[in-house]
Amino acid sequence: MHKLKNSNISSKDELYNELCFNLKSIIDGESDLIANLSNASALLFNTLSDINWSGFYLWKENELVLGPFQGKPACIRIKKGQGVCGASVLEKKIILVSDVNKFPNHIPCDSDSKSEIVLPIIKNNILIGVLDIDSPIIDRFDFEDSKGLSTFVKIILENM
Repeated sequence: MHKLKNSNISSKDELYNELCFNLKSIIDGESDLIANLSNASALLFNTLSDINWSGFYLWKENELVLGPFQGKPACIRIKKGQGVCGASVLEKKIILVSDVNKFPNHIPCDSDSKSEIVLPIIKNNILIGVLDIDSPIIDRFDFEDSKGLSTFVKIILENM
């Protein structure tokens, strides 16, 4: 079970309820996308355990372009279908990868990353970008993470 950093929360459901509550508190009433994504990536990075990168890629001119993030420097541009982020865009669904070294076309921006979860951000059937989170641990992410992070993304979309 992965916990919030510096917390006694014991279930993933509680973890994501707390995380989403904190996100709402931070971005409530703010409509600026970059400001909200910046705070969201910082909140994830400084709250979730066992992650080494959290951030956003924004869809611009038929490719993903690096947006607000926390962690080591990252790839700046990703084409549709390329890597985990590009696969999420192509399939328009959450992609959860237990071992990135076994994922076709994986883009190794950080050799420490072992697992990854990517969620597309779509509003009114228009792709805005993706939320990307990496971990240095194989099998870090599961269905509960995808469920909790989906709620997290919905909160961002409500403030756009």
